Amino acid sequence: MEEEEEAIGFLDKVLEDEDVFLLEECELGTPTSPGSGSPFLVAVKVEAGKGLEMRKLVLSGFLASEEIYINQLEALLLPMKPLKATATTSQPVLTIQQIETIFYKIQDIYEIHKEFYDNLCPKVQQWDSQVTMGHLFQKLASQLGVYKAFVDNYKVALETAEKCSQSNNQFQKISEELKVKGPKDSKDSHTSVTMEALLYKPIDRVTRSTLVLHDLLKHTPVDHPDYPLLQDALRISQNFLSSINEDIDPRRTAVTTPKGETRQLVKDGFLVEVSEGSRKLRHVFLFTDVLLCAKLKKTSAGKHQQYDCKWYIPLADLVFPSPEESEASPQVHPFPDHELEDMKMKISALKSEIQKEKANKGQSRAIERLKKKMFENEFLLLLNSPTIPFRIHNRNGKSYLFLLSSDYERSEWREAIQKLQKKDLQAFVLSSVELQVLTGSCFKLRTVHNIPVTSNKDDDESPGLYGFLHVIVHSAKGFKQSANLYCTLEVDSFGYFVSKAKTRVFRDTAEPKWDEEFEIELEGSQSLRILCYEKCYDKTKVNKDNNEIVDKIMGKGQIQLDPQTVETKNWHTDVIEMNGIKVEFSMKFTSRDMSLKRTPSKKQTGVFGVKISVVTKRERSKVPYIVRQCVEEVEKRGIEEVGIYRISGVATDIQALKAVFDANNKDILLMLSDMDINAIAGTLKLYFRELPEPLLTDRLYPAFMEGIALSDPAAKENCMMHLLRSLPDPNLITFLFLLEHLKRVAEKEPINKMSLHNLATVFGPTLLRPSEVESKAHLTSAADIWSHDVMAQVQVLLYYLQHPPISFADLKRNTLYFSTDV
Repeated sequence: MEEEEEAIGFLDKVLEDEDVFLLEECELGTPTSPGSGSPFLVAVKVEAGKGLEMRKLVLSGFLASEEIYINQLEALLLPMKPLKATATTSQPVLTIQQIETIFYKIQDIYEIHKEFYDNLCPKVQQWDSQVTMGHLFQKLASQLGVYKAFVDNYKVALETAEKCSQSNNQFQKISEELKVKGPKDSKDSHTSVTMEALLYKPIDRVTRSTLVLHDLLKHTPVDHPDYPLLQDALRISQNFLSSINEDIDPRRTAVTTPKGETRQLVKDGFLVEVSEGSRKLRHVFLFTDVLLCAKLKKTSAGKHQQYDCKWYIPLADLVFPSPEESEASPQVHPFPDHELEDMKMKISALKSEIQKEKANKGQSRAIERLKKKMFENEFLLLLNSPTIPFRIHNRNGKSYLFLLSSDYERSEWREAIQKLQKKDLQAFVLSSVELQVLTGSCFKLRTVHNIPVTSNKDDDESPGLYGFLHVIVHSAKGFKQSANLYCTLEVDSFGYFVSKAKTRVFRDTAEPKWDEEFEIELEGSQSLRILCYEKCYDKTKVNKDNNEIVDKIMGKGQIQLDPQTVETKNWHTDVIEMNGIKVEFSMKFTSRDMSLKRTPSKKQTGVFGVKISVVTKRERSKVPYIVRQCVEEVEKRGIEEVGIYRISGVATDIQALKAVFDANNKDILLMLSDMDINAIAGTLKLYFRELPEPLLTDRLYPAFMEGIALSDPAAKENCMMHLLRSLPDPNLITFLFLLEHLKRVAEKEPINKMSLHNLATVFGPTLLRPSEVESKAHLTSAADIWSHDVMAQVQVLLYYLQHPPISFADLKRNTLYFSTDV
């Protein structure tokens, strides 16, 4: 606020010849130990008279800012009483719990400072050399426990206020314009401030109090009765600051521009920039008035790390070109899917090796070496996996292109920038010194300290969930008008988010009811995101970066996948609020070891859960009817569908198809022709997953694992073909039929984005799974099951997919393969 800056400015002028304690040092809790002896005593070289006068000036400036602070706390408390009063009525604005979370400890902080101000004010007004006020500062410092509680709750308070603003217009209006009383002698009677800005004030205040204590001590004679009391207060304050420094929200710190404006860091993170035709990892910083793109400088050991500015755009000059306006981006070749999958396999294998080394109390050097290799692979994956374009443009010239892995992330950056652009921003050019100061502050201000890879995580952090998350997207409310609406689901995997499922488009409605269930495979996931879109059918709105029509995000939300909540047999129903829209969904989780359990069908009349030999014998067919029909339908109208076999089908549709196949209903063909193609693909996968034993059999599973691990190509070929010949005929014929189908799907990879490797990843664990006895024998952790078994299962199927055509007759006739008992 201007008044506060004036008070501080006045103080700075008075003290400009003195050695003023630096804000950075104070925040980082650097011990200054005023009582540690001679070095500090040099600071008290001023004559007693001048020292006492300086004390009065320091206190006057502090008292002025304390008055402003109390007014800010009053403004924050003003809406609390009426909000509490409505909480017990039939139409509450907020619940009692929300009110208590947002305004947590504000009343206590207000009372502490009001009492402190009321006691200090008369002492400064009736100043003389005998005035003592060290006990007031000591008491203030002793009450810092209240601030600790406030800081611990600060992030939750902000998030709650943000969520309540999105879902309640009345609260949004209240929180955007709180009136702060001006100082007694000020011309301005009131100033408008947001609730978010006011909630930050107590965090800022502790730093200010610590600075003042330091300055007071400097100008207090050692033999003054206040000296030991101020020393004690400073010690308590510094210890408190260093203990909370890492926990405080990023907005605790701000850079002041040479013009005296406060420039705060709002958001930062690692993004992949396309620069000179190649991908570069950048750390991007969004300040209140500028976006700065930086990279970490290489520094020699022991040197303080710094950022190097690549470019910046004042927010007043930043524009988002609409997709159709943007020029086509320089050609950046997407990384082949199979190479990305290979990286994931390597990362999982290295993760398992690290766990083994730790369990066996291995050498720390060996563990560090493995961690380094894992980091290199994770870094490559992070750099090469994003494909979603995010373009920004400087109205004075250049465009910049980032690639993100998630639409959610793109929307977050866009919204954060647009929110700041609503303020009255001025264009400017930074001098080289200003740019240096700003870039220099990035290292201290950054909130995202490490590249988001798992090798940077502490060992005790949650490894995430491995298995299958079942999600039902029920319905949504809160749309202001009818539209064509759908939702997508994203989960995190290997440090970045990927889209896993999409509901159908519900046409022309303000209350869509999807009631669609999806099964999402989790690979160490910790969060689920739901995005709600309005479907755009206007073909002119094509994004030139990826040739896709851009749909509008209506709302987005994220929830943590808490193992305690999710890992129950029952469905857990929840509502996610986003921009006033509420989406209702349910979920439950099945761990990998649970998903291995097979329950053969009690009825032998159907096809699901029934041995393949029983089904083919009953049908008098070589390949089960369900397999032939689903394959035919996919080849007829789904072979060019993006993500076919990878994108989840709607679970209710899959269950309906399962029921008609089990009943051998005469309407099967009609139903297939009307059904969403992802549901048909999902039905085929479900059929293979529910077989009483996998298609490639329990008996041969260990031999397939050993065969794929052989190094000599001739020995591997011999073994792998021999294993195929050892399969029962119905299993073998069905496997070869499916193999040829998957190869035809992969031929359309430029359109459907499904490579042989992608298909092997989808079908390998379905066709080739360890028996329950096998899996229990080496069940160490969920991550281990995923990495060891799945990696090998994918490799086995990929081997056959990459092999020249294999015919049943040739296999049976060929006697070149040596015969061993498998």
